[in-house]
Amino acid sequence: MQWGGRTHFLLAIVRQIDEVQELPAVFITFLAWSLSEVVRYPQHAFTCIGSCPYWITYLRYTAFIVLYPVGLFTGEMWLMYEAVPFIKKKNLYADFFSAFPFTYYTFVRVLLVLYPFLWLKLYLHLFKQRRSKLRKHDKKKMK
Repeated sequence: MQWGGRTHFLLAIVRQIDEVQELPAVFITFLAWSLSEVVRYPQHAFTCIGSCPYWITYLRYTAFIVLYPVGLFTGEMWLMYEAVPFIKKKNLYADFFSAFPFTYYTFVRVLLVLYPFLWLKLYLHLFKQRRSKLRKHDKKKMK
C-alpha cells in the first residue's frame, strides 16, 4: 500500500499537475520520505554486516512515529487536497477513467476520505514491528 500511495502521489499527481509542484506539501513529503530512508538504509547495511549499533536500530524503529504522520497528513494528503480543483479543471485521466462509472476527480476525493484509515493500518503495523525489533535487540543485549 505504501509503494502504491507514493507512486500515485509522484506520478499521477505531482508529475502531471504543474500547479502543485512548488507547493510546500511536496517539500514536506520529500523531506519526510528522505529522512526515513536516511535512517533505514544504514540500519539495513549495519545489520547485514552483523554490527548495527543499538541507537541506529532504535532510531530506525522510532523515527516513523513523527515522520510518517508528517509526511502523510501535511504532505501527501494536503497536496492531493490542493490538487483536486486542478484534477477537475483538467479532467485528468478522463480517457482511462471512461471505462469506470466514476472520474479520477471522484477517485481522489474518495481516496482522501479513505487515506487515514488505510494509513492507520500501516502505522499500527509499524508499531508492532518496532516492539518486535527492539525487544529482540534488548534480549541480545541481555545475553
